[in-house]
Amino acid sequence: MRKSAKIAQAQAILKALGLPRSQQNQISALTLLALCGLGINDAWFHARRDRRSVTKGIMDFIREKYRVAYAPNTRETIRRQVLQQLVLAGVADYNPFELGLATNSPRAHYAISETALNAIKTFGTSAWESAVANFLSQRTALIEVFERRRSKRLIPVRFPDGKLVKLSPGAHNKLQRAVVEQFASRFV
Repeated sequence: MRKSAKIAQAQAILKALGLPRSQQNQISALTLLALCGLGINDAWFHARRDRRSVTKGIMDFIREKYRVAYAPNTRETIRRQVLQQLVLAGVADYNPFELGLATNSPRAHYAISETALNAIKTFGTSAWESAVANFLSQRTALIEVFERRRSKRLIPVRFPDGKLVKLSPGAHNKLQRAVVEQFASRFV
């Protein structure tokens, strides 16, 4: 199999598991493959749940198995823009083999979640669709998680006529809310 075909399959899996388009890119696909311990020619049913740190586990795996070398400063990009999103989506677990680790522990690690692993192992088989449905029924899609988080941060502004508008978070919008709700009602 070609490297690009394996990456495309991983991207299709990420899409099916409910990750948004921004998490269906090459770095996310390679991270998924590293979490599953799968090289270019490994079948999906050989995916396994192993402990992997970001640099020595995931980045080294990608470099060795897929010949893609990310700069050392990419570590934070992988952690923030890929792994945290996979954890939120229920595709990966953070420190599953040592639950009590401190956030800044040098032993911090990730692993593919058991529910995602069960689905991933069926990729390309007749059981794939029902395995994905089972995964999604157990985990909220990441898009919904993002939307809920975003709406929690929005600043509600109630106009005198009762109309409610939600503004993005920030000091300027807090000031605008105060102008509409306090200043305007008293002085206009």
